[in-house]
Amino acid sequence: MLGEILTAIVTPFRADGSVDLGRFRALASYLVDNGSDGLVVTGTTGESPTLSDAERLALYEAALDEVGDRASVVAGTGTYSTDHSVDLTERAHELGVHGFLVVTPYYSKPPARGIVRHFEAIASVTDRSVIVYNIPGRVVLNLDTETIARLAEIPNVTAVKQANPDLDQARAIVELGLDLYAGDDDLVFPFLELGGVGGICVHTHVVGPRVKEMVRRYRTGDVDGARALDRELAPAIDLLRVVVNPIAIKCALNLLGHEVGGLRLPLVEATEEERAEVRACLERLGLLAPATV
Repeated sequence: MLGEILTAIVTPFRADGSVDLGRFRALASYLVDNGSDGLVVTGTTGESPTLSDAERLALYEAALDEVGDRASVVAGTGTYSTDHSVDLTERAHELGVHGFLVVTPYYSKPPARGIVRHFEAIASVTDRSVIVYNIPGRVVLNLDTETIARLAEIPNVTAVKQANPDLDQARAIVELGLDLYAGDDDLVFPFLELGGVGGICVHTHVVGPRVKEMVRRYRTGDVDGARALDRELAPAIDLLRVVVNPIAIKCALNLLGHEVGGLRLPLVEATEEERAEVRACLERLGLLAPATV
């Protein structure tokens, strides 16, 4: 297992739009010191579609050097091109990452047999864990249980990041013997109740210790305490819904002094109204003092 709580880390940028590896290293250490068992590097939250292959590999190297001896480093190597995904996976494997997050091929909408062959090709170039990322809201199609069962036959496909609130499907993933990770942050607790491992999260950038504590309480039998903490985390979920990810979480991090910079087009920075909403969520979480009028 790659850990209970993995944070899909943002990619900090300098004012000129270049990747800021120094800020990335600082944030990686902060996250691992504050509840994260590992990091997913160059996921959607890391703005992977806008990164060059050289930038991706530099981020993997930096993460491994900074936290690889005390946390798992999972490389987001899935794209809508099988050849490209295979190449990225091979190169990240050579660097020493601990696992891979591979999203369902997007845009082209392949049939199930094409999806299975896509994952088989990627998994064949590494002996390390591959996490299947099922996120129908972004890739337009949902991996049905039958397809996930076929993917489970691939020896090093060990887990599913499920960004889908279908609890029956989530339960089926656990029954297949795969590690179930919540792919939407509000699903961590419900998935724990089904036998899930934890979550690959975004809100843990700002509430990592509380999410880790929620999992700890659940594991030790304090289900009511875990449920209560889950309810207390509602403002962190509201924060992520202010504007599409990762705009809101980058805004939150900058407000908290982490200075992760802006975003690459086509993503744009939060408006003043959105920034105010993000700030209000942070205030409700007790992370910022209420702004003076």
